[in-house]
Amino acid sequence: MVQIFAEYEGNLKVALHHEPSESNLHTSAPKDNQGLGDNFSPTDLLATSLLSCMITLMGIEARRRTLEIKGTKGRIEKHMTADPFRRVGKLVVHIEVKGEMSAEDSKALVYVAENCPVRKSISESIVVESTYSFEQS
Repeated sequence: MVQIFAEYEGNLKVALHHEPSESNLHTSAPKDNQGLGDNFSPTDLLATSLLSCMITLMGIEARRRTLEIKGTKGRIEKHMTADPFRRVGKLVVHIEVKGEMSAEDSKALVYVAENCPVRKSISESIVVESTYSFEQS
């Protein structure tokens, strides 16, 4: 079990504390929803969690296969919708994998990314599109 604590700071901002690591972060409502947009929004964290989880699982699989994928980069686009209410409607992910590997290795990395815990936890009402490119370093 992991505990994360939150405190509303006013002005549509929330301070968060991650107990195991003693790390802190802040969220802010986005400009298009009455906020200042001066930090990650809660829905930005959803998108960020997906991207980070996918790359982390690829790193775990790469380690298991004794591959080096340091320098792998990712990008995620968060698309909001208002139908039937304001929510994340689509996430578009692109991951650029660095490192030398076989076709079997790259297929395994994509598989674990597509099946990461965050992806499996996201509602089917959110469209997730992902693409991958592999570049030998």
